[in-house]
Amino acid sequence: MQAEGIGSWLKYRGKVTPEKEAIVEGDKRISYRDLNLRVNRAAHSLQKLGVKPGDRVSIIAFNCIEFVELIMATAKIGAMLVPLNWRLTPHELTFIVTDSGAQTLVFDEFFAKAVEEIKVKAAIKNYVSLGAASFPFAAKYEDLLASETETEPTPEKEVNLETPHLIIYTAGTTGKPKGAVLTQGASFWNAVNVIIPMDITSQDRNLMVIPMFHIGGIGLFTLPMLYIGATAVITRTFDPAKALDLMKKERITIFMGVPAIFLFLAQQPDFDVLKNVRIVMSGGAPLPVSLVKLYDSKGIRLGQGFGMSEAGPSVTVLDRDKYLIKAGSIGSRLMHLETRVVDDDMNDVKPGETGELIYRGPNVLLEYWNRPDATKEAFRGGWFHSGDIARIDEDGDLYIVDRKKDMFISGGENVYPAEVENALYELPEIAEAAVIGVPDKKWGEVGKAIVVLKKGKELSEEQILAHLKTRLAKFKVPASVAFIDVLPRNAMGKVLKNALREKYQKG
Repeated sequence: MQAEGIGSWLKYRGKVTPEKEAIVEGDKRISYRDLNLRVNRAAHSLQKLGVKPGDRVSIIAFNCIEFVELIMATAKIGAMLVPLNWRLTPHELTFIVTDSGAQTLVFDEFFAKAVEEIKVKAAIKNYVSLGAASFPFAAKYEDLLASETETEPTPEKEVNLETPHLIIYTAGTTGKPKGAVLTQGASFWNAVNVIIPMDITSQDRNLMVIPMFHIGGIGLFTLPMLYIGATAVITRTFDPAKALDLMKKERITIFMGVPAIFLFLAQQPDFDVLKNVRIVMSGGAPLPVSLVKLYDSKGIRLGQGFGMSEAGPSVTVLDRDKYLIKAGSIGSRLMHLETRVVDDDMNDVKPGETGELIYRGPNVLLEYWNRPDATKEAFRGGWFHSGDIARIDEDGDLYIVDRKKDMFISGGENVYPAEVENALYELPEIAEAAVIGVPDKKWGEVGKAIVVLKKGKELSEEQILAHLKTRLAKFKVPASVAFIDVLPRNAMGKVLKNALREKYQKG
């Protein structure tokens, strides 16, 4: 087992493969030697700002080389990086920054307006801007790096694989996001876990279009590329035509996306470019079998896996030779991980029966940040409880059947109805509200709000959606609203969402 933290990867690669391309972003190309030297400068810069081991550094930015540098710079000095989802509203972002206790916020100039709103309510000490624009309250990232040395930084405390490194916030069923704390070891073991079944080598080239505020953008496959000495080609945001063009120009061999991305790519006239990509993987949401068959008709193997923020993110992968005959399966566990499908008493279910998917391994989160209650609940019996209902077949391959919780996935983004419902209840005219996911051709699922108005009150669908757009990220805002007289409930008063799904999922 590796004793040093993951920052040592770049120190090693900077010596053994110094000229090899590490990261490509647009016209920028950076070798392993130069990446390590810039990371060292960034690490010294953070230390000069007062960042100590265990301190949190937030970042809100599009995918860029600087994002990767900060992942590794915080790793070298034992600090923790808190990536911020730029799809969230300033109201939501302020909660995450405050909850994490971040004292430093690095931001892309594109998000300056949101940062200025966060600044009003969050007690942040240091602001650092990426880009050419100047802000009176922020230091410029490149200016900080220019004044620092390229020598390896000396952390104030020992840094190893047990050192907490990332806090990835996931939406919570109570309406408040939870921060999944991942150690540097979680990233190491995730890298090993995906490299083994996919035969990833230093000759591979990955195209990264998933945002790095997602653990998928970091763990699939940016960090595994850096560990094995391969090349990560990153794009600021996803554009179907640009992605396909980059696959040709950059000789991409590995590509990961969510089902919505593969749907958008399939609408491009030259999407069969993917035939030349060795590994094409989908995750983040259920993959329609029809999409697998469509890609197969073009000679493209569209594989599938399963992961969660809490697992850094990889849990299972479907064997490449089963991509078609077992379309719909998420495959079997990765090498350094254990999975089970259990009943409510944590007894293993028989093949074909359904139960909750639970797992454990060195890539699983350490805890939920400042949430001992949630941590204890998630690790009942010593296993992490995914909240997903699954079945396992005779071959050991898993299928996600349903979600134990009410969460649904829209365009690869988790949406928790409780959070949306909390925002709905801010409207005084609403007596009752429930949110469910309904099928959508473009996004897989979208939200539908079912609302009961108070007697004598009036409120239109447009007014409700307008309110939600000020409180929630766009992907969380329901696509439609239905008005009814009373919500169906059981004897305990719990809303019967299954009944609502039966009624509304067809339109």
